Amino acid sequence: MKNIAVIGTGYVGLVTGTCLAETGNNVICVDIDKDKIAKLKKGSITIYEPQLDVVFERNQKQGRLHFTTDLKEAIDASELIFLALPTPPGEDGSADLSYILGVSADIGHLLVDSYKVIIDKSTVPVGTAEKVHKALAQNAKAEFDVVSNPEFLREGFAVEDFMKPDRVVIGTSSNRARKIMEELYLPFVRQGNPILFMDERSAELTKYAANSFLATKISFMNEIANLCELLGADVDQVRMGIGSDERIGKRFLFPGIGYGGSCFPKDVKALVKSASDVDYDFTILHSVMAVNESQKTVLMPKIKKFFNNELKGKRIALWGLAFKPDTDDIREAPALYIIDDLLEAGAEVCVYDPEAMANVKKLGKKIEFAKGQYEALEGADALVICTEWAAFRTPDFDRMVSQIKSKVIFDGRNLYSIDQMKKLGLSYFSIGRKSVRKTK
Repeated sequence: MKNIAVIGTGYVGLVTGTCLAETGNNVICVDIDKDKIAKLKKGSITIYEPQLDVVFERNQKQGRLHFTTDLKEAIDASELIFLALPTPPGEDGSADLSYILGVSADIGHLLVDSYKVIIDKSTVPVGTAEKVHKALAQNAKAEFDVVSNPEFLREGFAVEDFMKPDRVVIGTSSNRARKIMEELYLPFVRQGNPILFMDERSAELTKYAANSFLATKISFMNEIANLCELLGADVDQVRMGIGSDERIGKRFLFPGIGYGGSCFPKDVKALVKSASDVDYDFTILHSVMAVNESQKTVLMPKIKKFFNNELKGKRIALWGLAFKPDTDDIREAPALYIIDDLLEAGAEVCVYDPEAMANVKKLGKKIEFAKGQYEALEGADALVICTEWAAFRTPDFDRMVSQIKSKVIFDGRNLYSIDQMKKLGLSYFSIGRKSVRKTK
């Protein structure tokens, strides 16, 4: 059992703290947001993430998971201190380290007697561990080490990813810190997945490289999908054909309306900026970003063409607001870009999402929010699908057909089969596949 402090109770911090408590550690999570801490103390989770509520409740009841706004209380009680703070992108794509370095300076004042390990859990550019060490060292009176330990959590699967990681990456040049971190993570890799030790800079770069590579696969497949439409090929067949090659793999080959969320867009930009800072032009990633930007609204030309560029007054139902299913995260969600284009074209928009509507309401967009997926279809001229929630995969098609006035679906996630749409007599437009025109 180790005493651990997690600074920051956002997505990464809350998942990290809860999962570390699950293996018997005593964890205290810190945040300056008094309202958030009050809710967490009462057992109310502030993010949506499957399975997290069960683990959270269990560890809070068993006295292993605590919350406070008092940084000194947490530091004094802990030997390991995780930094899980936001690193928002600047206008030039660089990661804003002000939160991490500011808190590091505050922690430095509190390092007065016993040895501590300070762990960068946030996604940070190469060289951040050195900057954190410098900020701590200005006032620290006790010994400490700084470790880079990037997270690889998929929203919607974060608890599973933390409890059974593919790998754990730890960047440290300290044998003392290495031993402590190995002890901490051994319970999570009992099935034999590796704990990879490396230098701090390599660990920091590993996180950006992983996300940027996955983003590249997505943009590449979206380019293939767009080409399929022009050449009359079927992207689903192409996807299976290349995915069966073990060198390529089956994952991240599904075409759609682009990637979003808090990680891929930010991390790709940050890696490009890091390369630029050392006069290296990361050409591939410039293309990845450009493709993704255009892909977000790739459905709009199809929608406009179907309605002969007369969208004013048309009522469009939209299913899915989150950037992916099983999350309420709307950061860089393609749905938001499509909504803006629809509104600009004069359409009325009614949306439904199982979890993300509260977050979209805060944006103040002039749209309607339906109580359910079928309520969104009432009076709709068309349906646009932006997120592949499980509830959208096998809907009541007869009910849909009866509700959609123009009998047309624009599917940004390729949820339905072409043959099925033909049998229903619907017009159906997806990504990288042949379009279906309704039968009269």
